[in-house]
Amino acid sequence: MTQKQTTHSESDSESTTESPLETARRQLRTAAGRTDVDDGVIERLKHPTRVVEVSIPLERDDGSVDVFTGYRAQHDDVRGPYKGGLRYHPEVNADECVGLAMWMTWKCAVMDIPFGGGKGGIVVDPKELSDDEKERLTRRFAEEIRDEVGPSRDIPAPDMGTDAQTMAWFMDAYSMQEGETIPGVVTGKPPVIGGSYGREEAPGRSVAIVAREAIEYYDESLDDVSIAVQGYGSVGANAARLLDEWGADIVAVSDVNGGLYDPDGLQTQDVPSHKEEPEGVMRYDSSNTVSNEELLELDVDVLIPAAIGNVITADNADRIQADIIVEGANGPTTSTADTILHERGKHVIPDILANAGGVTVSYFEWLQDINRRTWSKERVNDELESAMLDAWTDVKAEVDAGDMSWRDAAYVVALNRIGEAKEARGLWP
Repeated sequence: MTQKQTTHSESDSESTTESPLETARRQLRTAAGRTDVDDGVIERLKHPTRVVEVSIPLERDDGSVDVFTGYRAQHDDVRGPYKGGLRYHPEVNADECVGLAMWMTWKCAVMDIPFGGGKGGIVVDPKELSDDEKERLTRRFAEEIRDEVGPSRDIPAPDMGTDAQTMAWFMDAYSMQEGETIPGVVTGKPPVIGGSYGREEAPGRSVAIVAREAIEYYDESLDDVSIAVQGYGSVGANAARLLDEWGADIVAVSDVNGGLYDPDGLQTQDVPSHKEEPEGVMRYDSSNTVSNEELLELDVDVLIPAAIGNVITADNADRIQADIIVEGANGPTTSTADTILHERGKHVIPDILANAGGVTVSYFEWLQDINRRTWSKERVNDELESAMLDAWTDVKAEVDAGDMSWRDAAYVVALNRIGEAKEARGLWP
C-alpha cells in the first residue's frame, strides 16, 4: 500500500504545489475582502474543528493482514451537523480532506442547507479490493470513527471510490453497535433502506440546471451552444444527457482513457457512462478521439470539467476556449488558473454552486430518514430544481451588484450566512 501526498498530475508543475487546502484558503482570502464578516470569523474558518486519523486493519481474502489509514475532517458546524463524502483512493490525505471539507461548508451555506462541512476517506485503491474486502474495510472504518459520526453530528455520503452499497455497509455497522437501525447516519444509501430516489443523479442534474441558467444569463440559447464534458461518470453523464435532452449539442465526452469528439454532436444516451460500462467511452467509438487534455481546450461554448480536481491550471488556462466553465468536479480549477480565466473574460461557475445537487438531495434524504417518510423521485427533482434556482438567484444578485467573479459571489453568499450564524451563536465560553 502506498500513500501519495498530492492529488494532482505529476507533470503539472503548479498542481503539485497547490493542494485543495491551499486552494480553499486562497479562495477564502480573496472573497473575505469583499464581505463585512468579522476578521476573527475568517481566521477561524481557515482551520478545521478537528481531523481524525485512524488505522484500519483488514484481513485479506488470502488470510494476510494489511493496515490502511483513514481520515475524517470536520471543518465547521455553526449552521448544523458536519456533512460530506467518504472517498477511497490511493491519494487521500489529511490536507485534501480538510480542503474538501471547507468547500462543503461553503456549498451548504450557498444552498442555505443547515449543515457544515466534513470530508473523509481511506488511503486505498478500491480496484485492488474484492467486494468482501471492501465490505470488511468499510465496516471496520465505521467502527473506528463511530464516535465522530451520527445523524445529528456528522453524516457521511458516497464520493470517489464509494457508492450506495458502501453507505449501506457503513450504516449497518453503525446501527449494529447502536442496537437500532439508524438510516440517518449516512446519505446516498439504496432507497430500499432509507436512501432517496434521485440522489445518485443529483450532482449531474444540478450541473445541468446551473449550466442552463448560465447560458441564458449570457443571452445564449441552449439550441445554439456546444458543450464538452470531461468525465463521463455519475456527474458528467447525467449532466450531459439532461443538457442534450434540453437541446444543447454535446460535442465531446471523456473518461480516464480519453474522449470522443464530434462537432455535429454526440448521441449521449448511446455513449456508456462509467456506471454502465467502466471506462467504456473509448470502446464505444475510436474513430474521432481526443485526449482529456485536448478536450479541455476544444473550441466550444461551454466546458464542464466533471472528472477530478486541478485539471485547469496555469499551464493550460490561456488555451481554454470555452466562454463558460461549469465546474462539475470538486476543485477542477486552481486559484492561479481562476485568475487567468477571469482576466480573459471567461466565466467560471464554481463547484460550490454547480455540483451542490448532491448535498442538497442528501439533505432531502436526511429529512426523509428523520421523518420515516419517502419522497417520490418527481418530488425530489422538483425540490432540487427549486433549491438550485434559489441559490442561483442569490449568487447572481451578488454578481450583478458588484464587479466580481461567480466564485467570489458564491463565497460572499456563503460567508455572509456563516458570519451571521457565528455572530448569533457567539464564541463559547
